[in-house]
Amino acid sequence: MMLFAAAMLGGATTPRGTMTPEARTAAYLDSIADSPPRLRLFLRAMPKGGDLHNHAGGAIYAEDMLAWAAAEGLCLSTAPARVAPSPCDAPGRVAAADLVRDYPRYAAFVDAFSTRGFEAGTGDPRVSGYDRFFSTFDAFWPIAARHGGKVIATARQQAAADGVSYAELSVGSAATQSLLAKVGAGDGDGVDLAALYARIAPDLPDAVRATRTQYDAYEAEMAAIDGCATPAPKPACATDIRYHYAAIRTRPPAQVFAELALGFALAQADPRFVGVNIVAPEHDPVARRDYALHMRMLHFLTIRHPGVPLSLHAGELTLGLVPPRDLAFHIQDAVAVAGARRIGHGVAIAYETDARALLARMARDRVAVEINLTSNAVILGIKGRDHPLSLYRQAGVPVVLSTDDEGVSRSDMTNEYLRAVTEQRLRYRDLKQMARDSLHYAFLPGTSIWQDRAGGPRVAACRDVDAAACRALAAAHPKARLEARLERDFRRFERQGY
Repeated sequence: MMLFAAAMLGGATTPRGTMTPEARTAAYLDSIADSPPRLRLFLRAMPKGGDLHNHAGGAIYAEDMLAWAAAEGLCLSTAPARVAPSPCDAPGRVAAADLVRDYPRYAAFVDAFSTRGFEAGTGDPRVSGYDRFFSTFDAFWPIAARHGGKVIATARQQAAADGVSYAELSVGSAATQSLLAKVGAGDGDGVDLAALYARIAPDLPDAVRATRTQYDAYEAEMAAIDGCATPAPKPACATDIRYHYAAIRTRPPAQVFAELALGFALAQADPRFVGVNIVAPEHDPVARRDYALHMRMLHFLTIRHPGVPLSLHAGELTLGLVPPRDLAFHIQDAVAVAGARRIGHGVAIAYETDARALLARMARDRVAVEINLTSNAVILGIKGRDHPLSLYRQAGVPVVLSTDDEGVSRSDMTNEYLRAVTEQRLRYRDLKQMARDSLHYAFLPGTSIWQDRAGGPRVAACRDVDAAACRALAAAHPKARLEARLERDFRRFERQGY
């Protein structure tokens, strides 16, 4: 039956005895590579491992946030689009609940909360992709910030629906505000890092406790939404969620340092927080001015909090967006100074000083790159042959596909895989390697089922992922558990008869 269905969809009908299930599946993808609808059906069902670059707030679609605002009785400003004080019938305001009966206004808010239609050429042509993208956060953030549990639950549901078994979400904390108030906004306060650390260190334990309490509540709400403790839990309950604490790089230096310090302290205190990141537009004038300082901050904190891994946004830039000198060192400093174990975006790699040596180092040290194809196309205008994905792969640098801000970009993980096939000419084994790498280079605790690199020889206990020894290893190590699950998922997927 499945072979017949594959043939009807344009797939090969090679006799089962002559090809392995993996080879048949790869041949089927080859046969439909020029048909995005068929690819979508195939890739939606494909196991995808982890999403390692996912901003929790930006993962939510505008429609969800408008529904939450309506249920809460919020008023919205029409220009600019955002939450507004009551009364809702004041000039330039509208009740969120009334938008369901006013499609033109509803559509305008969806557009304000996202980059909908940007790649299709809709919207004001005078507004660049990066300005349109980053402006959305001011528009929707007051809504997202009021619904932390729903945000995480919705992001997890989308991941599960896309065949993603693990996600690392970039998040923040309300506890940041007290730290920011203590250090103030002075630009000069970030220079003496030792003195600044001594100043905020006494406040970190309280901030950590407050953040853990905040996320306890979020996760309890998420579990309730998905019925995880009931006899009929939703599929999302099986998707593992961990967090990166993300500092905002456009704040004054002392405040960036305080946020980073909280992130490091959290990652050492709470296993749910598996890494630290730094976010916001890399081309912002403050981010450009302080980039080297931020890398020194991260190095300083890494020494005091050894073992906390970093995944850093670096090289989310292109020629013309910033002066050429700003393209020459961001990825290098993230790797060599800050000690990043993964790079987010890395689009500007070809502009780095001695890029070949940097690529060789990343390949040798297994510094993975989180590739965000839709985001890079919308924000930077980089896609197809202009994207450096093939450069990284040719150099032997591990790469993984991720969604970045799938709600803002109106994408999902399946679409990222589809673009990898249609724009980057990747094939099934390439995608399978990326899915494996997405768990192998995840900041999950514990040992791996792979001896060295994902897809190579497995450790003795997991030569058979169904063996009792492997299940015992998986029970003790979250990384091994999810890697073994992915291998079983691939086995089922490839035996469907493509």
